[in-house]
Amino acid sequence: MPRVGEPAPEFALPDQAGMVRHSREFRGRWLALYFYPRDDTPGCRRQAACFRDAHEALAETGITVCGVSLDDAASHARFAAKYALPFILLADTEGRVAAQYGSLLDAGFVRFARRNTFLVDPAGCVAAVHKGVTPAASAEQVLRDIERLARRQQSDAA
Repeated sequence: MPRVGEPAPEFALPDQAGMVRHSREFRGRWLALYFYPRDDTPGCRRQAACFRDAHEALAETGITVCGVSLDDAASHARFAAKYALPFILLADTEGRVAAQYGSLLDAGFVRFARRNTFLVDPAGCVAAVHKGVTPAASAEQVLRDIERLARRQQSDAA
């Protein structure tokens, strides 16, 4: 699992529209990368709704949100449409990116992404890590992180 201050692992994954998204396209802005187990399951619906409902506040602070699971792009498209999700969902069907982020549970007979959230800064380094997050608290954690980091930058500048 990458630690705060380390470069975030690179990725190239298809989104819910099938377009391959590269981590480098998010450079220059904040990225909230949240891993979740499965599309359209109770906890995952709650977590996605949390990010959806906080989308405007997150965007105002300059944060782009990407959800990542091992589901395919078609499943992501259905999930995004059903719940009007205004953010990117990435299909990590082989679990490689989840593994790079220390977020893959692979017990052989069952594989899924663990519910972890990473805040990546505009330079591409990990700014915050939340392991085993509560679905309803994910977006609020990211917003608190940004506020804390902004306060730190202000005090460092003073």
